[in-house]
Amino acid sequence: MNYIKSLSIISGLIFLISCNENEMSHSERDNSMIEAHTQKTDKIQVLNFGTFHMGLTNDAHSTEFNERDKENQAKVHEVARKLAAFKPTVIVVETAPGYDNKLQSLYSKYREDSTMSFKNPSEVELLAFEIGRLSEASRIYGIDHSMEYNYNIAGEIDNTIDPATVNDYYNNPFRTTPEINVNEDTLSLLENLMLTNRDKYLDFLLTINADILTHAGTKDSFEGADEAAKYYQRNLRMYSNLNRIALDKEDRVFILMGASHTAFFRDFISRSPKYEMVNTFDYLE
Repeated sequence: MNYIKSLSIISGLIFLISCNENEMSHSERDNSMIEAHTQKTDKIQVLNFGTFHMGLTNDAHSTEFNERDKENQAKVHEVARKLAAFKPTVIVVETAPGYDNKLQSLYSKYREDSTMSFKNPSEVELLAFEIGRLSEASRIYGIDHSMEYNYNIAGEIDNTIDPATVNDYYNNPFRTTPEINVNEDTLSLLENLMLTNRDKYLDFLLTINADILTHAGTKDSFEGADEAAKYYQRNLRMYSNLNRIALDKEDRVFILMGASHTAFFRDFISRSPKYEMVNTFDYLE
């Protein structure tokens, strides 16, 4: 076989391979990505996703969002389609474990009829249910654990520890992270959720919800640190609830929570001997 003929055959093979790759479905590419990653580890894969609360909430910090608007629901479902490419087998949400039977019942009904309506839909019904339906996940669990703590303790005491740092921070919490100081009203839903899940934003949520309080306290006391510890404790208990769920190494876990909890779980899971986080932006972008 001469040189020119050999080059022609090789070029033809490359062309055929290229065509096959271009014709590969999104599903096949998703499966290839999942299989390649699974070969590298025997840990349980977790997609740890943070959101704002889309329905009624008791949280001190909330975002204005009309969860009943059909256009908004369609946008949430488009995000769900992207995240469902992770193909979770288990869905975990921010509801109390005591609600699990009701939660599972509602989710099962939604899988059978995705047109069903909810009186006050939240991110659980709008996003988690749809991700589970698209990925055919059969199980859903809640891991929330309610605990009261005082966000405003620094302004209610005579702070003798470090009032300058506390006051400076609350006056301009984005001073050291101007890149996340964005008017969220100008963002699309997808852009909003992408910002929320950036490491810089998750770090900000840890600081403003807990760590800044370690600079507040009266003489010989630790009022701020003690309140911050309650929030750490709540998240540790939520993580403990995750660990109560029976999982095996074949499971793929999607976790949906308010983003401050996502920030804590990011740190917990990063050190875990059992779980491994996938990159959210492999699926979101």
